Amino acid sequence: MQQDGSPQSEMASEAHLRQLKATFEQLPNKIELFLFTTKGQDDVFAQANRQVIRAFRELGARITIREYGLDHELAQKWNVTHSPTLLIAPEHYSIRWLGAPMGEEARTFLETLILVGSGKSNLSDQSVKVIKKIDSQRNIKVFVSPTCPYCPQEAVNAVKAAVEMPDTISLEIVDIQSEPELATQYSAQSVPQAYANDVLIGQGAQTEEVFILSLLKLEPQSIFIPDSDAELVDADLVIIGGGPAGLTAGIYAVRSGIKTAVVEREALGGQVATTPVVENYPGFTSVGGKTLVDILVSHALEYVQIFQGEAVVDLQPGNPHNVVTSRRKFNAKAVLLATGATHRSLDVPGESRLSGRGVSYCSTCDGPLFKGKKVVMVGGGNSAVTEALHLFNMGVDVTLIHRREKLRAQKFLVQQLSDNNISVLWDTEIQEIRGEERVEEILLGNRKTGEKFAFKTDGVFIAIGYVPAVELARKVGVAINENGYIQHDDKHRTNIPGVYCAGDVQGGYKQIVTAAGQGAEAAMTIFEDLINPYWLKQGDG
Repeated sequence: MQQDGSPQSEMASEAHLRQLKATFEQLPNKIELFLFTTKGQDDVFAQANRQVIRAFRELGARITIREYGLDHELAQKWNVTHSPTLLIAPEHYSIRWLGAPMGEEARTFLETLILVGSGKSNLSDQSVKVIKKIDSQRNIKVFVSPTCPYCPQEAVNAVKAAVEMPDTISLEIVDIQSEPELATQYSAQSVPQAYANDVLIGQGAQTEEVFILSLLKLEPQSIFIPDSDAELVDADLVIIGGGPAGLTAGIYAVRSGIKTAVVEREALGGQVATTPVVENYPGFTSVGGKTLVDILVSHALEYVQIFQGEAVVDLQPGNPHNVVTSRRKFNAKAVLLATGATHRSLDVPGESRLSGRGVSYCSTCDGPLFKGKKVVMVGGGNSAVTEALHLFNMGVDVTLIHRREKLRAQKFLVQQLSDNNISVLWDTEIQEIRGEERVEEILLGNRKTGEKFAFKTDGVFIAIGYVPAVELARKVGVAINENGYIQHDDKHRTNIPGVYCAGDVQGGYKQIVTAAGQGAEAAMTIFEDLINPYWLKQGDG
């Protein structure tokens, strides 16, 4: 929903507020909130808590709030030692917030209040089957940041678990900006990160079922195979991927009369959701990536059904095509692969081991933890320079490392580097990332002189491009070209009849507007092909 102050935006906001109030009025349980702070230390997080709670209290009388000092007997009863700490219905659940539910985490807070007020976890049937196997205590910590669009998904997973099994599962949601020492203690320098019984069980946003399985196993799981009795959904088109290409395709497909579903395992918007600033998207001279995503998602939701937080675990082409996710099955006449791309890694020693412990691919998510610290940004394109500037504006001491003698970024961005006196190490590559529990230094090499030298740093941010997410395509036999992208014709058709592609996964210009255009084109091709299937003509020939 566009927050531009227009009459349409205000009307939509008022309608949304009325809907929320109606939801809270129907909740069967009171929602008691207890805020604990240090007397005489009214910091920004305590103030933010009061502001957020005040706003949510307007939704209904079922929400109550009481504030006490850390020296109060209730703080001792519930073992509260950090300020501020927000307890949510502590007589019934063990859910606490260290910090304040602001920014992106307001979404988590809203869903938490609804779950607690209803007394229902809303876990999928698949997740319930798994969580009921847990027979010993689980103490969960989820580290989050108000600027991280992926954090709400992981935090809500944990809230659902705590609501489902209140006697067995406790939860602390930890804001890394409010509790930097605790984040450092757990080496949680990338968010979201989830721990259970002080064991890392999740790094990055997981689907609900994968999170619950990780909680059961007490180790990170990468995949969840659903039981065979998953819900079945019939659709004309299933779009795999909820970035600009997939969402735009969904809009155009439904407007053409095609029954469509969009499946996305992570945050909607793809890479755009973590882009600090988007320059010159048509209609916007400059706009925050998350703001642009919110506008696009709100538009798409007016047309297409979106299944977020579901990983596609299998695709079986045929007539119909069978798409299996972590929660259900789809039968579809056509499938659009809009799976986008993933961050390219340096592939140097220490990178994988220290990922989330000083190695990061998202300045928007993780940058706030490095305020006042020294980091490097690796890359030479628009993304690297934009993120370096973003870190600098957060108060981070940032040095750009580029393997060539000239940046590929636009002149406007390069000039901003110079204007802000951000240092650049030219013709330099990282050869190793070093540290025991977290990043401490990097080994650098000059490509021209061959000189090697150590460089002290608290963090390594990497923005060296993307690798197309073609694993699913490759698995089902979709042809991949020599550059690693999905092979397609000029109408976005792949070598498998009824399977199409759009966006970064098919190559071409890495621009948001290009991905959106490809999504629209693909949707119109699919509309025409469903009416007059080209593969039947091929069969007749």
